[in-house]
Amino acid sequence: MNFTFRQLQYFRAVAEQRNFGRAAQVCHISQPALSVQIKALEDSIGGPLFERQARDILLTPLGRDVLEYAHQVLNAAERLDRFARDHSGGHRSLSIGIIPTVAPYLLPGVLAGLRAADVSLRVQIREARTERLLSMLRSGEIDAAVLALPSGGGTFHEEPLFEDRFLLAGSQSRLSRLTISPDALRPVDLKTAQLMLLEDGHCLTDQALEVCGQDRTSGQINMGASSLATLSRLVAEGFGLTLMPELAAQAEIDAVPGLQLVRFGAPQPARTIGLVRRASTVGEEWFDRLGQVIRQVGEEVVAKTRT
Repeated sequence: MNFTFRQLQYFRAVAEQRNFGRAAQVCHISQPALSVQIKALEDSIGGPLFERQARDILLTPLGRDVLEYAHQVLNAAERLDRFARDHSGGHRSLSIGIIPTVAPYLLPGVLAGLRAADVSLRVQIREARTERLLSMLRSGEIDAAVLALPSGGGTFHEEPLFEDRFLLAGSQSRLSRLTISPDALRPVDLKTAQLMLLEDGHCLTDQALEVCGQDRTSGQINMGASSLATLSRLVAEGFGLTLMPELAAQAEIDAVPGLQLVRFGAPQPARTIGLVRRASTVGEEWFDRLGQVIRQVGEEVVAKTRT
């Protein structure tokens, strides 16, 4: 590359001012010095960038093309400069992945907690299923992921954060037909009931099948819903029963009239929500602080269903 960022800055100034004298003032250099740099840029590019008229300066066709690239290069350089200054001043950026059965119930409190704890922290959220999040984590697209443990990835460091127990959700009429009292109810007792679960690919579906002692071949299982919100509305209308994480329970009860929840007998089935990062990631302080915020918010949310 035979041209410099400075020459691109001078070129942009002349294109904006349409006058060498005004552009020189904006750039805080003499007009002859600016003209020399523009000529050097034209030599490097291979043609004239300006059509010089008596009282005006116009871009040549080549100049218009070069100006478009110059804007891109200079804007990117300015963003990089701001990032470098922010980083040296303690500002940081994190990209965090989170599974769909956790995101809507945990994120509002977590983001508020992060803002309160560290106003200099910039957080980007990526919502996806577990398999996709692990792929993004391996490739460096995200820095950490919030998901149900174990993740199944041997190259990751996992930090358990809180326990999210499963409740049985359905309509009042459906739940009243259960022949076993809630205190003695076990997930495996649901084999004769019609279970409605999330579509295949959600880790919550795998966990529900495991705790209920069933598999995908059972004719009593309907796996087609894309979200817990959809499941809640279906089972509230009497179309079946489902397992509802405590994390989502209060939000779904508030949103869906007629949705009823029953707690299983001890030991209650549960999933462990945790924070995962690459084992090779250095500087774990941010990971520990992030985990503390998520743990506090998660425990507060599930505690509301246990009172």
